[in-house]
Amino acid sequence: MAADSPSKDEGIISFFDYLKGWLGLSWRLPTILRIRKQVANVGTENRESWGSMLEENAEKFPSNPAVKSAEAQLTWREYNEAVNRCANYFISQGMVKGDVACVFLENRPEMLIVYSAMAKIGVINSMINTNLRQDSLRHCLSLHPAKMYIIGEEIIDAFEEVKNDLGLQPGQKLYFMPDKRQMPTPEGFINFNEAAQNSPVSNPSTTTEVKPADTIAYVFTSGTTGGMPKAAVITHGRLVRGKYYNGKIVLNMKPTDTMYVPLPFFHTNALALSWPPVFANGSAVAIRRKFSVRNFWSDVRRYNATSWCYIGELCRYLMNQPPQSNDRDNPLTKIIGNGLRPDIWHNFKNRFGISKVYEIYGAAESNLYFVNILNLDCTVGRCTQPYSIVKFDVDEDTAIRDKNGFMQRVEVGQTGLLLGEISEANPFIGYTSKEATESKIIHEVFSKGDSWFNTGDLVRNIGYGHVQFVDRTGDTFRWKGENVSTTEVEAVANTLTHVSLSTVYGVEMPGGDGRAGMIAIIPECNLEKFDLKALCGHFQSTLPAYAVPKFLRLNKNLECTPTHKIKKVELKKDGFDPGRINDALYVLLPGESEYQYLSGQIYQNILDGKYRF
Repeated sequence: MAADSPSKDEGIISFFDYLKGWLGLSWRLPTILRIRKQVANVGTENRESWGSMLEENAEKFPSNPAVKSAEAQLTWREYNEAVNRCANYFISQGMVKGDVACVFLENRPEMLIVYSAMAKIGVINSMINTNLRQDSLRHCLSLHPAKMYIIGEEIIDAFEEVKNDLGLQPGQKLYFMPDKRQMPTPEGFINFNEAAQNSPVSNPSTTTEVKPADTIAYVFTSGTTGGMPKAAVITHGRLVRGKYYNGKIVLNMKPTDTMYVPLPFFHTNALALSWPPVFANGSAVAIRRKFSVRNFWSDVRRYNATSWCYIGELCRYLMNQPPQSNDRDNPLTKIIGNGLRPDIWHNFKNRFGISKVYEIYGAAESNLYFVNILNLDCTVGRCTQPYSIVKFDVDEDTAIRDKNGFMQRVEVGQTGLLLGEISEANPFIGYTSKEATESKIIHEVFSKGDSWFNTGDLVRNIGYGHVQFVDRTGDTFRWKGENVSTTEVEAVANTLTHVSLSTVYGVEMPGGDGRAGMIAIIPECNLEKFDLKALCGHFQSTLPAYAVPKFLRLNKNLECTPTHKIKKVELKKDGFDPGRINDALYVLLPGESEYQYLSGQIYQNILDGKYRF
């Protein structure tokens, strides 16, 4: 069955709204057209790299703030000099273009300095997730053997746990980056601050040797679908294009703007979406080590942050806080990010006085990039790269092909699988693993010999070249002959005041027609006060019967990736088995109007087929 059921809350874009969006940009069209030409010329006439952009800003905006944080405030001149000191030191230690450096630091100025220093040399930054431990950390540190490792004091213990398993050679150096506690330099490490303090602060000559096509970083996928993380390739050219497209065209960044980034820089939302725009016009980036609901608005006001790179879950966290009289008293005017759901979109904008929401769609490895440049509501916007949305069979988890073996495009209003055309003009760089890259490519989609990148995402065609994100293909499940969108059910659940956070998934049930819906919830209240009857009544009055979750799990917490995406793999494995689950577990039995405790006996009766769900 094709995935073509639109949400009743999401409409097709009207011509009036589309025209209004373009009128809002009309006064900037000449500038936009000029900048789009610069974007198109990256790699040909435009030979900029990350290092050259930094040096240009240090010359044009020397006294403008470049980095703001609790640890330090740096102007563009100060930031560039700190980067140069670092780069010149590493050059003296034999680092050359094409080498790999593992960067294992939290969001602090030293991380930004090391990253840019490596970029000026042409060294590839392997950006290691600071939340990883044991096997996953060992995997990421070993995937691309590094010539040197830069380890922060704040996470030195995690590195020490796996260090002996890395097979380090005498030529591979370990650098210790001190932090607040000022612990002594561990044995076998070089104290970076002491080693580099006397290095020159002049621009290194290597900057001019770095080209747009060169790799600046490896960024590891979050692993939401299981398995070890894969390394996606980020090029200098991609970040240069981000400077022009997101910084100048979309966000229209000014020297007085500040981009607030509390997201980790080992993922693309911070590294490739948030940071490049500040290079467009001498703006600043304000960083925080980890996102904090309690400190978010005080940070925004302290740093005078006019823009913010968001994740949808973070917006929901902010909305879950009690309303304050000064909610709209903040400098934020424009935000860019992904995952802001339609159920809170309008309320979020209105409550916090945010006029521009530039929702995007993309991924570290993707050759597609959508952005809501017209500032319309509830859409990820338009894409300038060639793409198609094809009919998809959710039941079989595969795209539908016609009698000739080719796929079929969906109509306006329909949902399908998003594909990005692969060509010389629109390449798919993918991952460092050739096998992993090939697994994401589909051949002969519309004609013999063509190749397309499979995003694995379902989107809805809402007209005028705009789409809405619907779901990951693996998260949409089928029950009683109907397609259930997990995000739609989550949106309904999250409107309740006693639901802090929820995630929905399908679980296998003996004799069931497809997968039964299950929801895991973090309550906003004590478990004893959680109103099971109200929750069920809300679902039954709002959702189609087939979409009402049959099973309920009340969790104290939900495991998330560093970019705040909930990991569903283990939840799906647990299913509704009380023998595997220590959390409170409930079931909505056929004909009932309230969830009841799922006992071992009820579980066995379900397995024996004694209930007709």
